[in-house]
Amino acid sequence: MYKTLIRPLLFTVDPEKIHHTIFKNIRFFNKIGFSIVFKGMYAVENPRLERELFGLKFPNPVGLAAGFDKDAKLYRELSNFGFGFIEIGTVTPKPQEGNPKKRLFRLPEDSALINRMGFNNGGVEAAVKRLKGNPSGKNHVLIGGNIGKNKITPNEEAVTDYLICFEALFNYVDYFVVNVSSPNTPNLRALQDKKPLTYLLKTLKDKNSEKKTPKPILLKIAPDLTSEQLLDIIDIVSETKIDGVIATNTTISREGLTSANQTEMGGLSGKPLSKRSTEVIRFLHTESKGAFPIIGVGGIHTVADALEKIEAGASLLQLYTGFIYEGPQLIKDINKALLNA
Repeated sequence: MYKTLIRPLLFTVDPEKIHHTIFKNIRFFNKIGFSIVFKGMYAVENPRLERELFGLKFPNPVGLAAGFDKDAKLYRELSNFGFGFIEIGTVTPKPQEGNPKKRLFRLPEDSALINRMGFNNGGVEAAVKRLKGNPSGKNHVLIGGNIGKNKITPNEEAVTDYLICFEALFNYVDYFVVNVSSPNTPNLRALQDKKPLTYLLKTLKDKNSEKKTPKPILLKIAPDLTSEQLLDIIDIVSETKIDGVIATNTTISREGLTSANQTEMGGLSGKPLSKRSTEVIRFLHTESKGAFPIIGVGGIHTVADALEKIEAGASLLQLYTGFIYEGPQLIKDINKALLNA
């Protein structure tokens, strides 16, 4: 029903505008009792789906990637679709509008999106207020906090922005993700270079070690890194002793696209990213000899895509563009396939 009826209607409206409309509708239907309906339709609960990584127990390995619920406005409602965890953000210390609109584009012929959002968000304190509503215990939604720097902050001062977000979110998220790989904030990807990235991660790790109960810290990397750069990432993870890697963010590549608006600036996500993200996962897993957990994201539109990433070395998965194109049934299908594997 989603792909034949709902998606064609949604795709007639500007993608950023319809995103906010969908949020309002999901919130409304959950308020009038549809949370039970959504759970019944899409959630798969089985102890065999549970995954324990970096001290956390994930109800199932299929999560929602950062970027969909940037400001932690809908994490509880979205979890009713069967996600095992929700990653909010990217959040920055101060609110920022992001890049000028129009900044989000569908590529339906390629089952893809291009975005140049630019870390638009309401700031970390606004996210914290909403995350305070996340209950503990059985109904707790496992939350990842994806953190970044403000556009106006020079790279030389970026560490301060990451520390501000880390401190503000610490009591309200279950793990952290350091985002230095978005192509839509000027010069941000320069922070992926070995020296500045090592310094950033060491600083966060030192601050984390001061806490009574430290939180896992992961690094989100770009799919456009060379093999040499990926080997640097392995060295950095080993040196800084962070807890894992998310592979991958969006790509600046436009190889093999057929859609008319393929030349739009920004990061490409969706089906065209599937092969490259899997290659990065396999490279990291093989070259590191499985030394750290990897969350696989990028181009997961089918069960086969998901299983391929797990076979390549991913311990957990995240959906974003695949969730938009395929709907919540994809979450259920992946989890059921994992039970039958």
